[in-house]
Amino acid sequence: MTGNRIAVIAGGLSLEREVSLQSGTRIAAALEGSGHDVRVLDVDPQLGDHLTAFEPDLAYLALHGRMGEDGTIQGLLELLGIPFTGPDARASSLAWDKAVTKALWRRAGIPTPDWVSVSSEAIRDLGAARLLPRVIETLQLPLVVKPSQGGGSMGVGYVNGPDQLTDALIGSFRYHGVALVERRVDGTELAISIVDGEVLPAVEIDIASHGPDDHYDFSARYTPGATMLHAPARLPADVLDAAAAAAVAAYEQADARHVTRVDLMVDDDGKPWLLELDTCPGMTETSLLPAAAEARGMTFAALCETIVDAALSTVPASH
Repeated sequence: MTGNRIAVIAGGLSLEREVSLQSGTRIAAALEGSGHDVRVLDVDPQLGDHLTAFEPDLAYLALHGRMGEDGTIQGLLELLGIPFTGPDARASSLAWDKAVTKALWRRAGIPTPDWVSVSSEAIRDLGAARLLPRVIETLQLPLVVKPSQGGGSMGVGYVNGPDQLTDALIGSFRYHGVALVERRVDGTELAISIVDGEVLPAVEIDIASHGPDDHYDFSARYTPGATMLHAPARLPADVLDAAAAAAVAAYEQADARHVTRVDLMVDDDGKPWLLELDTCPGMTETSLLPAAAEARGMTFAALCETIVDAALSTVPASH
């Protein structure tokens, strides 16, 4: 379908603003090339007025982080009656919190590493700092510490010894007041994208330097050449099938739609362990979703068009 008025919403107020702008610029160019009337809008106090004046047929969300993936912008668009890409406000708000997501996965029997949540208030006001050794006893080293809310691998710390946990928590608290302390799974890191219900080829994340302290952090994500992406992933077919099945289960449990990326680790026994669910995946030149689409034989323009068509197909006929 061509000739729609599409508002690409990018930028925003989160720490991932620049990445969002890169995604939005690529998306807008692709959609314009497909014949759509496209306007790129930033998240600012005039956004509601701009949307009302433009009257888009669809809002394409290219936002990352707070106010972009947490249900805030989705709620505004629902109030305005404007269809948009990705999950609705309720599903977005649930998926935004990693601890909530993991709890829902655990309840549904979807494999995810054991974890505990630690809040900065509990550390400050309830004496929880004295209980941190119990976290290590419960989960066992090594551990990963990450903000319960946030994206882009910001604030993620790796704990290989008991003396590293406090510093990792402090680093995480800079980004959000609740930290997720998770048992670290060693193995192969994968990203599995689902677009319009179709599972795209798994992307294997291979940090180019291979040092013991190298991880898929913000720099590795967005620095060209820092990470090798193998799509499809270099794992046996039965292992990839199990990973895809787990990703689909997470996608369905989250009531996701249109486009979603699931991040997971496959351990040395071939078992998948789900880590996070991204309801607004990046679309930059180094992002994982475009790499998966390319492995499927889909151009970037076709990927954007497929997401647009999926979003428009869920709009009630009376809209």
